[in-house]
Amino acid sequence: MSWIITGSFAQPDEPEALAYIAAVEAADGQALEDGVKFAYNSFIKGCKADGIWDAIKASCILAGARTLAGALVPLVGTAPTSYNFVAGDYDRETGLKGDGFSKYLGSNRNNNADPQNSRHLSVYQTEPMTTDVAVLIGSTAVTGRTTLIRVTDVAARISASSGTHPVVAGVGVAGFLGGARFSSTNVAIRNGGVTSTQSVTSEVPASGDLGVFAAGNAGAASNPRLAFYSIGESLDLAKLDTRVTTLISDLAAAIP
Repeated sequence: MSWIITGSFAQPDEPEALAYIAAVEAADGQALEDGVKFAYNSFIKGCKADGIWDAIKASCILAGARTLAGALVPLVGTAPTSYNFVAGDYDRETGLKGDGFSKYLGSNRNNNADPQNSRHLSVYQTEPMTTDVAVLIGSTAVTGRTTLIRVTDVAARISASSGTHPVVAGVGVAGFLGGARFSSTNVAIRNGGVTSTQSVTSEVPASGDLGVFAAGNAGAASNPRLAFYSIGESLDLAKLDTRVTTLISDLAAAIP
């Protein structure tokens, strides 16, 4: 008996990954490498296994896609609105670079869309911002704001006012940075692989778009290079950190 050996390769199998890959490829106008597809699939599958996927309500993977248009395809939720970004600002391995002035994204996710006491913001910086007193992601409201901001240190104000003493960690470094409110009195921030928690009483979230690289749809943009962002309900920041960090590493390895 003779055998005919044919190639057999694992294919992405998560429904959300298949839909996302198809949308990115349509925006790019060409197919993605298998390794990039597998990285997307593994990320979604891992988030599901960790029980954090459903808490992500708005997100973009700002890496892996062949074009800026592909990178702005939403992983979850509504596509962001791009203000002043051009193709040269995007790198497939390291993400989208802000200019600290006029370039930012409107997430099209309202600050009051998630529960007052269950919400998170996160980004993955491949290049930390150098602008001071600037917003990585968040809203513009004075009270009831949700923001990751650098004011010498990095602060997370989650359903809290700009004057409320924030949860603070050292100056943001390359990698994952996130903040989450998981009760009416407790907020967590993760920076540099460490999660810290502080007591900050919550306020009713104000209405307004959450911006990326800036507070809402406003100027005074920051200048990091970001490869990922997410917005949504409270989740385990350490688990999301692990999944996002692995995703960015897998994408870099898959891109020629």
